[in-house]
This record gives sequence, C-alpha cells and structure tokens, in this order.
Amino acid sequence: MRPRTWVLVLAGVFAVLQLANVTGRDTPDTKNYLSYALSLRGDGKRAAAAATIDYACAGKASIARRDQGVDVVRFHAPDPTARVMAECRAAELRGVQARLRAGQSGGPTVPFMPERFMRIFEVRPGYPLFLVPFVTVFGVTWGLWVSSVVVTVAGGVLAFLILRTLSVRVPLALTGQALFYVLPCGATAMRPMTEGLMLTLTLAALWGCALVLAGRRARAGLALVGGSLLALFTVKHSQALFLGLCLAAAGALIAVHRRRRGRSPGRALVAVAWVGLGAALGTLLLAKVLRYPSESESLQDLLTDHFARPDRTRLWPEFLHLQLNFWVEWLRRQLWEPLFLTALAAGAWGALRRPAFGVFLVAAAFTGILTQAGHPDINIWGDRLIVLAWLLPVVGVPLLLEPVVRGRARVPGQGFGEPAVHSMR
Repeated sequence: MRPRTWVLVLAGVFAVLQLANVTGRDTPDTKNYLSYALSLRGDGKRAAAAATIDYACAGKASIARRDQGVDVVRFHAPDPTARVMAECRAAELRGVQARLRAGQSGGPTVPFMPERFMRIFEVRPGYPLFLVPFVTVFGVTWGLWVSSVVVTVAGGVLAFLILRTLSVRVPLALTGQALFYVLPCGATAMRPMTEGLMLTLTLAALWGCALVLAGRRARAGLALVGGSLLALFTVKHSQALFLGLCLAAAGALIAVHRRRRGRSPGRALVAVAWVGLGAALGTLLLAKVLRYPSESESLQDLLTDHFARPDRTRLWPEFLHLQLNFWVEWLRRQLWEPLFLTALAAGAWGALRRPAFGVFLVAAAFTGILTQAGHPDINIWGDRLIVLAWLLPVVGVPLLLEPVVRGRARVPGQGFGEPAVHSMR
C-alpha cells in the first residue's frame, strides 16, 4: 500500500477505537467551551445551558453506571443512570439559574462559575468556533466526539508529515503517527477541550520549521508557522506567547551557531525567529489592548480555588512557594513511575540526531513545561497541562530508531549548518 493509505489506515483504526468512549471524556471546563459554541451558533442562554448540562450530566451518569458495573459490592444494584442524571441536572440548573437571576448574563458563555472565572474562557473563542459546525451537523454528543477525532487524527498526520519532511523512512514516520495516538497526547487531545487544538497547531508550526530547514517551500513553512501562532492566539493566547518565545529562541540559537562556524544561517531561518518573536510581542500587545485577564488574575484563580475564596494579598510569594512544592512532588511521582522521564530522554536523544530541527522540537515541547509551571496544580485531570512535552518522544523516538532502520548511525546533512532533505514520497 502507498504511504498515504497506511496513514489513513492508522487514522481509521484510531477512530474506531474511540467508539469505546463517546461520552464521559468531558471535564468541568468542557461546559464552558460547549456553551460558548452553542452561543456562537445562535442559541439563547437557557437553551445553551440546557443542552450543555444534558451533555455533561449524561457523561457523569455513564461513568457512574460503568463504575457500578465493576464494583465488587454494588455491581448487582439497580442502574444509577436515571438517578445520577436527575441529581446532576438539578444541581447544575440551580447554580446557573441563581447566577442568571443575579444578573450574570453577559458574555458568550453560560454562567456555570463566577464572572471572573468565566472571563478566562471568554477570551478563547478559537476552540468554540471550531466546534460550531460539528455540533450543528452531528448534535452535541456526536459533534464533540467527531471534532475530537478530527483534531487528534490531524495531529497524528502532522507527526507523519514532519518526519517525512526530514526524510525519515515511511515505517518510522508511521511510528511517529502511532505514537501520537497511543501516548497521553492522543487521549488528552480526545478530550473536548483546547489541548487537542493546541497540540495540532503546535505540530503544524513544527512542520513549518521542518520545511524551512529542508530548504524547499520555505515561504510555505513560514506561512505555516505564522498561521499556527495566530490560530493559537484565538485558542489559548498563553500558548501562542510560549511557543512564539521558544521558537524565536531556537531560531536565534541555530543562527548564532551557524555564524560562529562561518556559515550563513539563511534568511528563512532568521525569519522563523522573527516570526516567533513578533508573535510573542503581538500576543502581549493584543492581550493588553483587548483587556484580557492578566497573569495576576490567573494566579488569583489558581490560589483562590476559582475565586471561591478572598484574593491573596501576597500573590507572588505564595505562588513561588507553591511552585517549589509542586515540582518537588512532581519529580517524586515521576521517579516512582518514570515512563514520562524515560520517554523525554529518548525523545531528546533522537532530537540530537537532527540538531537543527531538534532545537525547534525541544523548544516546542518545552512549552508544556511552561504551561504546567503557570498552573502548578498536581491534581488537574491527568497531567493535561504538560501534555505538549509528549511531542518530544512522538517525533524524537522515530529519529532515535532511524539508525536501526537505515543500518548506520549517521544520516548525512543533519548538522546545524546543513539542511535536511525534503521528501514526501
């Protein structure tokens, strides 16, 4: 079969496997994004609230039924679906109706939480806008599922395209696609939240960097980097800031290294650095002009449990204290079960085989560390904040395995000063 056929087969197998969990993937934040999408398509506040609550409560009821079915004490008890659904719907409706009566009816989202908290989601229109055609055509439940499959499949395909652009052979490029699906980035991307789009857009930016380094289609590569960063601003502007800064630093590092070796860095490579820097500065400027919630507001949200407690008066000292405690505990847990650290080490080792592109790969993966550092919560839905770091093994491990397939340890043309060979065949 042709490579594209294998790509479609992998994508199809992944999509079929996801039928095992059509509901129950949502998190508390999903309600905010879904209600935003329903408002964008024209639903009123109460209609959007009803549809969103039905979806969230159906997921909770489905999980309750499955959990009871394998509970060694209660597996023969009556089906809890109706009871859980009714209790959940009543509780959610009470909270929403109370806030609507209190006048919290502005903005495009349904008021599931205090106004200051909802404002954080209202400045992220990209993902709700992406959802609109899916929930309109397929309905809420299947629309969210199909949209998650589409964005996750696209991420795997982009991993394949990146590796092929680096002239990695088809079996290893398919390995990168499969790794995206089976590692935590695949499961996280399937959740109806922004992380799936963030992963896919970050991979799109990396593909643009690979095209620039390949020496062909440099303009297309630059357009891909710039377009991805622009789209990321609408999805989650902090990721646009982090990725822009990291790509700018990576491009500058490679350019300086090449100049020290007496080689021209190339205008396209320098342009990548400038595009990244421009995106970072533009994000800061636009966020200020549009009056987006500041970093201090985000920290207050973190330290007050979503504004359920009074604002902290010693905000930064408390945040830094929590930051230290978090990373100590995080490292302890990772050493206890070191799969993530091992995968990162393997990915970094593979990235070293392609130093120029490897710098961009490490930079993009590092945005996951920055995202986690911005919200050091040890119990937040299975390490989804740091998920971007998994891109390092997704692309780096196939590069590490390349000598095994090619039968030699060195691939020509992969130094800082030499471009990769572009091949999509």
